[in-house]
Amino acid sequence: MKKWWLLVMAGYVMNTTHAQILTKVADSIRIKNGIPEMSYAIIGPTGILELHTGGHHRIDDPNTRTQSDIRDYFHLGSNTKAITSFIAAILVEEKKINWDTRFFDIFPTWLSMSNQAYEDITLQNLLSHQAGIPAYTDGAEFAILPAFEGEKEQQRKEFAQHILRSTPLGPIGSYHYSNADYTLAASMLEKVSGQSWEALVKDIIGDQLGMQFKFGWPNSNHDTTQPYGHWIEDNRIKALTPDNPYKISFIQPGSDLSMPVTDYAKFIQLHLNGLLGQDNELKSSTYKFMHFGIKDYSMGWSNGLIGEKSVSFHTGSAGTFFTYAMIDSTEKRAYVIMMNCAHPLAKQAATAFMNIMMKTKLTD
Repeated sequence: MKKWWLLVMAGYVMNTTHAQILTKVADSIRIKNGIPEMSYAIIGPTGILELHTGGHHRIDDPNTRTQSDIRDYFHLGSNTKAITSFIAAILVEEKKINWDTRFFDIFPTWLSMSNQAYEDITLQNLLSHQAGIPAYTDGAEFAILPAFEGEKEQQRKEFAQHILRSTPLGPIGSYHYSNADYTLAASMLEKVSGQSWEALVKDIIGDQLGMQFKFGWPNSNHDTTQPYGHWIEDNRIKALTPDNPYKISFIQPGSDLSMPVTDYAKFIQLHLNGLLGQDNELKSSTYKFMHFGIKDYSMGWSNGLIGEKSVSFHTGSAGTFFTYAMIDSTEKRAYVIMMNCAHPLAKQAATAFMNIMMKTKLTD
């Protein structure tokens, strides 16, 4: 009994020492690279092994009122795609839709007004970016869109109809990353469930999983208690105020949710355990298909090798925040970094810190 207790205490001391070093490294990287606020988490199968946030909500207002808080929300950017794919997987397991359900089987009246090259696109094609849909990753693409009427859901519907009239970027089955893919996928999920995408997020992510989230930016609706996004303007890092006109509502299902690191880490933990063979909200086989069913990019997740290990990962940024998630099921670990800026130095710093976290030895 005494020997067991000594081993536990040794592990605790080792974890504490490693965590303290990691915090110092994180704060040093944050300050050196002009990152206003940064959160990170190291996740194991049974718990969150390390969790930290540092800095301030605004780079131009570093005071006690804007001090970082572990409950702060960060914008997920394209990491929202994993949440929409998760919702799709729930509906697939409920047999309301299949991965190979064709878009125009659900919206048959749209086919006559669409480019016939899209006729056979499926939910799986859309979630894995193999539908040939234009990217909508650049502000210039949105600048030339026509004005869409109605509420947000109706505007997304008109946007979807508009992009289906466009010329494909390539044949079905070829990879072309596209935010608009997820608008079309969300339309399919809305149709088969009878709920809006927003209602599905509230029901599954909010009510079923009990996780906190926001639609849009953390400081939307003039919530000045949350982190501000930052971008480069006139060669300076500038905070975007809540009334800034920069909006990405048309592609919200693929790019526009915010979460605290605490809740996002729990979402990633579900995926880690699923990849380790555990059924939870989804079957383990479903998680494995979502992450590795298609080479390079599956259902909302990129995948590849680090040495000989298969990992899944995703980065997300709409230009003013940056989120990076990595799942290494071989080591039974997952990692999250969240920042309220996305300038080149910040992204390089995130990659460097991810490598440091993956080398940090913590015990469960």
